[in-house]
Amino acid sequence: MNLNTIAEVKRPSSPDEVGPWRPSYAWLAGGTWLFSEPQVTTDTLIDLDSFGWPSLTPTPDGLEISATCRVADLHAFRGPPEWKAVPLFRDCIDAFLMSFKIWNAATIGGNIVMSLPAGAMISLTAALEGVCTLWPRDGAPRSVPVVDFVTGNHRNVLRPGELLRSIHLPAAALTRRHAMRQMSLTRLGRSAALIVATVDDDGRDFLLTVTAATPRPVQLRFQRTPTAAELRLGIDERLPPDGYFEDVHGSAAYKRHITYYLAEQIRAELA
Repeated sequence: MNLNTIAEVKRPSSPDEVGPWRPSYAWLAGGTWLFSEPQVTTDTLIDLDSFGWPSLTPTPDGLEISATCRVADLHAFRGPPEWKAVPLFRDCIDAFLMSFKIWNAATIGGNIVMSLPAGAMISLTAALEGVCTLWPRDGAPRSVPVVDFVTGNHRNVLRPGELLRSIHLPAAALTRRHAMRQMSLTRLGRSAALIVATVDDDGRDFLLTVTAATPRPVQLRFQRTPTAAELRLGIDERLPPDGYFEDVHGSAAYKRHITYYLAEQIRAELA
């Protein structure tokens, strides 16, 4: 879509060159949402590609994912053999509702900042205990876990002009066993539920992450792999009937039902 309100596209080499933030500014990464509908209050785009951030930086401490990393680049990433959770990257990306054009343009940061319940990169990075690095307009960078970054449907903790710089996935999470289930009302539809669990090789520290069925990521942690009854009780304690997200992709009652169903499948697989 042509954005006929845009008067300027800035291509700074660093955020410091942007100057004072104005409400009519918008950060531009892949632009797959930005160019999908009119942006009547925006007159200036600030292109993040000009910062030249490396897409993926593996280190002994984990994986640093730049906010400007393309979905296609993350899908192609392989990583060291001990990072057993890397196949989850492709599983979550394959859950996206997107065309090949979006596949090669959409960014990881853009999907997280959109903060939609069915944001598959939110599901992935929250499940692997990712931590966002945020750059405020004034002040020092701050760190926020992905599970706390999203606060609701299309809502997050970003302040005006604040920038998501990167997401760090710790090596400890990348070395854990995992299982994932996803459900949509139609074969190529948006996720009604996307649930991931990770666990240590000895069955300890079982972490279940519920997304898409809820307005924001919800996590349940157990010291060991729970029984079916313990898991269902834990879900009930964290997610009351009105805690599910109801939209055209599924009623709250439906999403609650499939959350129970898929979570038990995952528990049984990892047990």
